[in-house]
Amino acid sequence: MGAIDYPVRRPPLRGNVNLFEQILLAVLAGFFIFGLTLAGAFLATRLWYAGRVLPGVSIAGVDVGGLSPHAAAARLVERIDYPHSGKIILRDGERVWVATPGELGLSLDPDASAQAAFRVGRSGPLPGRIKAQVEAMTSGIQLPPVLVLDQRVAYRFLSNIAREIDKPAIDATLSLNGTQVVVTPGQTGRSLDISASLVLITLQLQSLRDGILDLYIHEAAPVILDASAEADLARRILSEPLVLSLPGAEANSAGPWTIQPEQLAQMLTVQRVDTPQGPSYQVGLRQDLMIAYLADLAPKLQRYPQNARFIFNDDTHQLEVIQPSITGRQLDVEKSLRLIQEKIRQGEHAIPLEVMYTDPPVTDKMTGEQLGITELVQATTTYFRGSSSERKQNIRAAAARFHGLLVAPGETFSMAQALGDITLDNGFAEALIIIGGQTIKGVGGGVCQVSTTLFRNVFFAGFPVVERYAHAYRVGYYEQTANGHSDRLAGLDATVFVPLVDFKFTNDTPYWLLMETYVSDTSITWKFYSTKDGRTVEWNTTGPVNRVPPPEPVYRENPDLAKGEIRQVDWAAEGADVTVERTVYKNGAVYFKDTFFTHYEAWANVYEYGPGTELPPPDERR
Repeated sequence: MGAIDYPVRRPPLRGNVNLFEQILLAVLAGFFIFGLTLAGAFLATRLWYAGRVLPGVSIAGVDVGGLSPHAAAARLVERIDYPHSGKIILRDGERVWVATPGELGLSLDPDASAQAAFRVGRSGPLPGRIKAQVEAMTSGIQLPPVLVLDQRVAYRFLSNIAREIDKPAIDATLSLNGTQVVVTPGQTGRSLDISASLVLITLQLQSLRDGILDLYIHEAAPVILDASAEADLARRILSEPLVLSLPGAEANSAGPWTIQPEQLAQMLTVQRVDTPQGPSYQVGLRQDLMIAYLADLAPKLQRYPQNARFIFNDDTHQLEVIQPSITGRQLDVEKSLRLIQEKIRQGEHAIPLEVMYTDPPVTDKMTGEQLGITELVQATTTYFRGSSSERKQNIRAAAARFHGLLVAPGETFSMAQALGDITLDNGFAEALIIIGGQTIKGVGGGVCQVSTTLFRNVFFAGFPVVERYAHAYRVGYYEQTANGHSDRLAGLDATVFVPLVDFKFTNDTPYWLLMETYVSDTSITWKFYSTKDGRTVEWNTTGPVNRVPPPEPVYRENPDLAKGEIRQVDWAAEGADVTVERTVYKNGAVYFKDTFFTHYEAWANVYEYGPGTELPPPDERR
């Protein structure tokens, strides 16, 4: 008989459900283990290196990790010998003077240097301390030494050199008596400019490097038979004010700047020059004083380039300029100095300054096609029904800072930097803010409605979040929906407190990103315009878990309130933990994943009352 083939019965497939659950549990376990490991490492490091500098910390190349501050200071004294072994060569032509930095007044403060190293990873907020510890143990942290410079020592050293250099002038000279030019006979003289040379030495010592420095020497011209021509030029220079201005006719531009003859006389100098006809005098303005004058003007003329601001016309799909671009401007001190010296010798007294201009990356003429801004990428709306008029004012003022703003491809955008100073002068009002573990009245309350909206738009658009901080407790505004309230929005808030707390994200696309903000009486909408790159977002949330009821109400006396007056200044909120997970796909494949964990403190009702006020019994307090 032949063999009989029996059909093989296999168990039914359960699909990939259990596999996905196992992977998810493994990922969550990994995050949990990583957190425990990080916390343990931080605690172990603090315990192991108690009283000692963290490993990886160096001062001027000297490793002081693992040492006590006292031992670190001793090692620095042993290793950093620049004040004693360095060489500063001061030169006047072929004559030189050699000094150590110590002989010029430089000394190391080893104790202060060691204390600076000891504070690494031990000062500031906890995230910063952890970051510093990780950085020290991985890539290392280099600190500069604390040095003390006694300029009086260098001044005495230069004074001794001056005795060798200085000699009286006996050549014919031109001199000034106020604004009067006087031709007097004399002799060639040389003098060391101790103040200018001291500045040069100070800068070199601060670099911690050896150097050869040419001393600043003032020379008087030798005997010259006829100085009348230059004397006449000096008189013409002092005959009227010198007027400096910006080139062209810029609207609302600074200037002009007028230097009166009395001040010009103090700037005027007479230098000896060699000509084919023999030695001569040349009248001009002192270079050091003019550089100082122009250097004082430079910040007033500084203007940083700014991109144009646009809105995207949803009908035409074209960009419309709402704020023109600004061309950057910077004073060219060197060219301006040369031009002034040249023109003033030609008898001119109205001289335009030399200015360098820089176009911003995005000008008014650029189109959406050039920038890759072709469509709406994401729009998110949050709600703030019940807000005070002051809070609404702050929301509008903050949102306006971002309307039409551009984020470059690859740029990490800082909300705090774009927001700038939050002051009454900048259009903000006083409203309730969360700071120092309590809700108080301060300038800018409500700005976090704007940061929360930006965070959610970034979240749902699928951009990487670089820095985000949640609020201390749950705020009802941030869980409002169009028609009510949703616990699913818990854990999707972000706070910004300039300049300490920031929200940052990265535009990781090859296209520019245009932001638009629109504020109504009860909502704010944030829009991103760019070009979609095939990314989609899936997310889930635990919702509020580990709920903790609000503590008992708190009553505290406020001497500014009247007797019998009771005012609520803080509102109860339930404590909870929320974990939000996000998966970003690009063209169907996983691009990246991230998790946002938020711990909300339980918050109590807080009341203030005037002195002598009779409080309700404990069982009647809300």
